[in-house]
Amino acid sequence: MSNAADVAPRPALPLTGYALGAAGAILFASKGIIIKLAYAEGIDPETLLALRMALSLPFYLVIGGLALMRMRAKGEALPAAKVVVQSVFVGALGYWFSSYADFLGLQYISASFERLILYTYPLFVVLFGALLFGQPIRMKALWAFAVAYGGLALIFAEHFSTDSGPTVNGTFFVGLAAISFALYQLMARQLLKNIGSALFTCIAMISASLVSLAQFVMVRPLEALHVSSHGFALAVMIAIGATVLPSFFMNAALKRISAQANSMISTVSPVATMVLAALVLGESASPTELAGAALVMVSIGWFTFSDSRRRG
Repeated sequence: MSNAADVAPRPALPLTGYALGAAGAILFASKGIIIKLAYAEGIDPETLLALRMALSLPFYLVIGGLALMRMRAKGEALPAAKVVVQSVFVGALGYWFSSYADFLGLQYISASFERLILYTYPLFVVLFGALLFGQPIRMKALWAFAVAYGGLALIFAEHFSTDSGPTVNGTFFVGLAAISFALYQLMARQLLKNIGSALFTCIAMISASLVSLAQFVMVRPLEALHVSSHGFALAVMIAIGATVLPSFFMNAALKRISAQANSMISTVSPVATMVLAALVLGESASPTELAGAALVMVSIGWFTFSDSRRRG
């Protein structure tokens, strides 16, 4: 008879990983809702973005400093100046330009429509990877792209029929945000390999923060920072609740569950945005919009899951 000590314990289900992944996806989904509330307080996109980046900046300064200290303690070489400069520019693209375009778009379209457009950025990663970086493109990506943008076209047509100007403007800016974030993802991959995820993220976020603050100084008076207490609370929620915390939650989830599982959990994000938009902003969706949303979520969810299985 074998001893109980000789029997290897069965690993527990990674429920913590799933919970962290879902929490991160939902917090990311709340960004558009909070931005809409801040706009209702009279805060403009440049001021809101500057507040968001300024409030999150200390966290990334501390994390970046700790990452450098660990590198020194291990005797590792510090990143080359060329890599740092590249990280600065790539970070400005992904976390300033893309965010600013998204903030501009949310002035014109609903938070739910914005989240669905942003949700298609993995397809742009595939397309630009093939066009600019010589990466192979698979037929399933083209099918997913066609179905997803068929769904977006349904929603666009629904909004365009009643409010054409804002619909075009909002779709343009948020589409630009999705495209620029896809380019950021492609350019960031090699840099992540060179200097590591933590340090690269901190350099990128610090760069984006400085650009956002410089932009604010150039286009807005300093008095614009004197927002209401409720407006400032919303800025804190965007900076901490929809930026810093979800980034940590998603990274923690990736350590506990597979990339495939994390990909599927990410499909919670647009659903959570639609629910929050209905509860908090009073947004409603017609049957046509719901059908379009379903096409987008199913096609992107299927593509992301199958692609992560291939890479895993």
